[in-house]
Amino acid sequence: MLLEVKGIDTYYDDSHVLAGVSLEVNRGEIVALLGRNGVGKSTILKSIMGVVQPRHGSIRFKGIETRGRQPFRIARSGIGYVPEERRIFPGLTVRENLIMGLKKGSGKDDMSRQAIGEIYRRFKQLEVRDATPAGSLSGGEQQLLTLARTLMGEPELMLIDEPSEGLSPIVAELVFSFIEEIHQRGLSVLLVDRNLSYTCKVAKRAYIMEKGRIVYEGTGQEILDSEEIRTRFLAV
Repeated sequence: MLLEVKGIDTYYDDSHVLAGVSLEVNRGEIVALLGRNGVGKSTILKSIMGVVQPRHGSIRFKGIETRGRQPFRIARSGIGYVPEERRIFPGLTVRENLIMGLKKGSGKDDMSRQAIGEIYRRFKQLEVRDATPAGSLSGGEQQLLTLARTLMGEPELMLIDEPSEGLSPIVAELVFSFIEEIHQRGLSVLLVDRNLSYTCKVAKRAYIMEKGRIVYEGTGQEILDSEEIRTRFLAV
């Protein structure tokens, strides 16, 4: 098992956002987190990443307890985080944004050229924008850049929050193709997205949340096939 979350309770001040949440991600697996808005999906990713600290419970990555660690130490252990807000560096070029994704201590010259060359071979849209300030990219290009920058850190697990938010169907399909490709290369993914048709097709397993708790676990296909599950928990 790559990631094991057991019984975490996370608060924002006095608001109890996550209550006894447990989930698992195995190596080489895409797992989806589904649920209506405001049920705590993003908070789970932030809790795993150490952006917010659970008060109780356990988070183990590769068998090592990470709850209580600082986010940069968790990132160095092999977890990449793609937040919903994207958080590109708008004044830096595409290439400079990618270089920012390298792990501390990596050779900034040879390694960056090799890694960026690999990214550009897979995503010509970014290559042609190499010297363009990231702030002038389209929403879809910024999302691809954020995903690519995270890959520059060579994570074993990626936490991806709402990658298709605000994107056209064509660009969203490109983003999900990216996620499928990195999965085929051996990366594990914990994915939050409201686009069921894409998310449930790429995810081997899925958890559904309601009011800060996990209320259902099954395969993505089971959710797509069950109108009862979708109506009860997802209102779609």
